[in-house]
Amino acid sequence: MFDFRFYEIWRSEEFVQALLSGAWTSFWLSAIGGMMGFALGLMLAISQDKSVFWALRYTARSYIEVIRNTPFIVQLFFVAFGLPLLLDYQWSFYASALLAITLNFSAYFAEVVRSGIDAIDKGQLEASKSLCLTKWQTLKDIVLPQALVKVYPSLTSQFIFLFLTTGLVSEISVEDLTWAGRFISDRNFRDFEVFIVLTVIYILMAWLFKLIFQLVKRFAFPWTVDK
Repeated sequence: MFDFRFYEIWRSEEFVQALLSGAWTSFWLSAIGGMMGFALGLMLAISQDKSVFWALRYTARSYIEVIRNTPFIVQLFFVAFGLPLLLDYQWSFYASALLAITLNFSAYFAEVVRSGIDAIDKGQLEASKSLCLTKWQTLKDIVLPQALVKVYPSLTSQFIFLFLTTGLVSEISVEDLTWAGRFISDRNFRDFEVFIVLTVIYILMAWLFKLIFQLVKRFAFPWTVDK
């Protein structure tokens, strides 16, 4: 029978600190990247409307297709190593990781939000015209509130899924939770125990994000609280 030795992790203050620091790095990278990605994704979703200038519309669609059809690790390496060469500018790997996460999240969020916008009853758009509302007023007061409520569960699930892929940022030496696990296992050679611990931490963090999303929903869409 396998001899579990979790104490090989807990008895070292350095290992515990690495796990806590890595979890915090994964949290803030995902949280900030998620917010920035949602803002960009919202603009991309709106840019795909038929009323938008065709060049902008097709640029948005092309961007989404490129991001959604390439692996995150490729996007990460391009941002971390390709962009500095193209722009002749060097930034930290943490900034590269945040930018890559933002770009990746934005494309997936854009498609989720677009599906919500497309699901709005066209009769409501006609009614807004009869009330002489501007396109911006229609979008802000009628379309987006309903669209975001419809797709909120999908946005939550998509965020959790993408959050679980952010461990790849460890490949560019960003000291996130996955990096912490590899750091520990390379020193105590207890890979099985280390990655069991990582699994538990990732599950707990996913639950934490779900709780945050539930709280945000209560404040952003108070009329749906009882639903």
